[in-house]
Amino acid sequence: MLELVDLSKKFKQNNAVKNVNMFIEKGEIVGLLGPNGAGKSTAISMLSSLVIPTKGDVRFNNKSVIKHPEPLRRVIGMVPQEIALYEDLTAEENLKFFGRIYKLKGNALKKKIDEVLDQIGLTDRRKDIVKTFSGGMKRRLNIGVAMLHDPEIMIMDEPTVGIDPQSRNYILETVKRLNHEKQMTVLYTSHYMEEVEFLCDRIYIMDQGNLIASGTKDEIKRILSAEKAILIKSNRWNDTFITSLKQDPTVNRVIVEEKEITIMVPKEINMFSSLIRIAEDAGIELNSVDIKTPTLEDVFLHLTGRALRD
Repeated sequence: MLELVDLSKKFKQNNAVKNVNMFIEKGEIVGLLGPNGAGKSTAISMLSSLVIPTKGDVRFNNKSVIKHPEPLRRVIGMVPQEIALYEDLTAEENLKFFGRIYKLKGNALKKKIDEVLDQIGLTDRRKDIVKTFSGGMKRRLNIGVAMLHDPEIMIMDEPTVGIDPQSRNYILETVKRLNHEKQMTVLYTSHYMEEVEFLCDRIYIMDQGNLIASGTKDEIKRILSAEKAILIKSNRWNDTFITSLKQDPTVNRVIVEEKEITIMVPKEINMFSSLIRIAEDAGIELNSVDIKTPTLEDVFLHLTGRALRD
């Protein structure tokens, strides 16, 4: 349905996106993961015909979006990273304004506004000024604007950043419902692995402008099939303990957090006795040692060496 072919974008000396190839099938929810600066938003801007690529093409139903953007623009809904609303207008006035841009009018527009307000849970706030809304309510209204014209494809660029857990869950459930009830195709970018785990059929991972992995959740997790993650917890760490872990020839990688350390080791290695010895030598008291099932975040660390939220 939608395809990126050798897509690249260069801004002066910065190669923001480098020869990216992706495809999205009708009715899928596809996740696009990556840290800030990975190239996600630039790729989305090119995909939605807002930015012309330096090289490559975007194809919608086998036709070039670069040469003929209108067919895609008519069926796409865009939820941008930044709130795109008129805050001095009411929720209803915002929907009416954007509805007219989508060429909706009269009873059709009124009916659609009622339907969207119900879907995003803001019917009782329809007459309220948007600047009085919470961050989560603004995010939901932003999604409502993108839903007005019944798009076939919804592009959501980090739609849950900076909102409360209740609003976040509401948005995730809304995306699931739209996909299930309307067969809406969704491209969903996020920093949050748990959102992608919950929503997405397939996943692409970007870093530094490159596409570094793609596949279903299980396929991506199998990248770590030769390794296992061991989670070590303690109330404190010291440099001696961390250095000893990093110098151990059986440890492939060490990820240090405040009260826990994750080490990646070959699947066949039994590290328990070595960990006890290293801890005793460093004067560290361990609270627990657990073997973890590999997660998407473990895969990201394996591929890039840094966590998504860095």
